[in-house]
Amino acid sequence: MATASDRVQSARTPQPGETTATEQAPESLAPPLRADSTLGAAIAAFDEYMVRKGFSINTIKAFRNDLKILASFLDPSTLLHQIKTEHLEDFLEWLQHGRGKPCSAKTLARRITTLKVFFGWIHGIGVIGTDPAAPVVQQSARPPLPTILRDDEVNRLLRAAQDFLWDRRKPDARPYLLVSLLLQTGMKKAECANLLISDIDVSRPQAPEVAIRYSEERHAHKNRRLALHPNIVPALQQYLDQYKPEHYLFECTPRNLEYVLDEVGKRAGIKRIQVGFETLRWTCAVRDFRTGMPEDRLREKMGLSKISWRETREKIFRLTNRQ
Repeated sequence: MATASDRVQSARTPQPGETTATEQAPESLAPPLRADSTLGAAIAAFDEYMVRKGFSINTIKAFRNDLKILASFLDPSTLLHQIKTEHLEDFLEWLQHGRGKPCSAKTLARRITTLKVFFGWIHGIGVIGTDPAAPVVQQSARPPLPTILRDDEVNRLLRAAQDFLWDRRKPDARPYLLVSLLLQTGMKKAECANLLISDIDVSRPQAPEVAIRYSEERHAHKNRRLALHPNIVPALQQYLDQYKPEHYLFECTPRNLEYVLDEVGKRAGIKRIQVGFETLRWTCAVRDFRTGMPEDRLREKMGLSKISWRETREKIFRLTNRQ
């Protein structure tokens, strides 16, 4: 049986007139690696393989970074045949408890995937006889649940926002308008920051609406019109009279809007979490689900594709059951 070394040598020196391995089966051509090649050499060859196979840019960057960390732990000069399963398990233990940098469940799962793909490739082309990553147990990266507001906290947040609205010394309509929009629509920060004045339709004061628009065709499924509560109409008018925006509804940076939400949250006495866009988006989604909004309608309200909805749906279920 031909060894990996034999295959490499034959691939390097085809005889005159012979059909080369590249011409016969481009995918089976082994890189110039041997069992006594270094880890650093294997990583370099794997990098070329990823580029040649058309791995996505994000995947290549992630794998490169993961393998760079592996090389710093094992040493790039380590020979491939010296790497055993226990070395990889020690590496994973170090990532979680010895490196000094937090490693989330999602990141850890990806790094295990990197090990399995990398060593599986080396084993698959016959460079090493045993895959040291095969016995490593893949850990599921169940995403953590977002934090949402309880019903009493929502009520306190709205009352605190109203306090800004009714402040006799310096009334400010922006906090109440912003909080109300987010709790009623669950829109994202970027969507909120890109709202035009004309996107708020109050031509029917008892049934106002907001239009969320995307200019790119690939985001067409995110375009939607969402109903608003009539109580937002007077606050909107007060806000427009006070701030006099010309184009965008909120003519400030998204970070400034985050500051507004944080300040209202503090004024409401909400200390266990920081009130922000994501908190209010998920709070809105869970409240809608609890009140019986159909799943398809909720998915469309959140501007999600059917694929993205799968993970979001699971989180909403878990958050609802937790409450």
